[in-house]
Amino acid sequence: MWYPATITVAATAEPVTVPEAKRQCRVSFADDDEYFSDLIKAARNHVEKYCGVRFATQTVELKCDRWCDFAYLPEGPVQSVSVITYIDTDGVEQTLGDDVYELRADGLEARIALRFGQTWPATQLGSRITVTAVVGTPDVPPAVKYAMLAWIDEAYENRGVAVWENTALFDALLSNHRRFA
Repeated sequence: MWYPATITVAATAEPVTVPEAKRQCRVSFADDDEYFSDLIKAARNHVEKYCGVRFATQTVELKCDRWCDFAYLPEGPVQSVSVITYIDTDGVEQTLGDDVYELRADGLEARIALRFGQTWPATQLGSRITVTAVVGTPDVPPAVKYAMLAWIDEAYENRGVAVWENTALFDALLSNHRRFA
């Protein structure tokens, strides 16, 4: 079983820039630039949760109960695995050597598999295995970017109103980019 991911290194670049968001909203003044930065982060967060995909490069810490959980990683796309740690049967934290496993990243889906001839080490009962990985896509598809821009436009134009009227557009743009349906 996987537990909720913890972001250890936040995204340093967003898939949408402030000038792009301002152009979408037909804004030419700089007074709301900080607000646009906040809207961009909120839009990315919303789209990531909707799609189950990270659309900006960031480092996450994932925890699971058993080695068999590695058959399906809950985050995607995975660019690399930085480190895997576990608690051995003596209660000592160990780092799993990268010669024991390999990352099999296939588009949005990823898994960690044993290399030929290797075995998973024994872990302390009740302990968790921790995977630190770099996730996110460096190239955001145009439809996803446009969905973020549409979300930003709607949020900017309707401040304080909790009504999203473009759900069909949003769903249509993102339907092919979801990890789960």
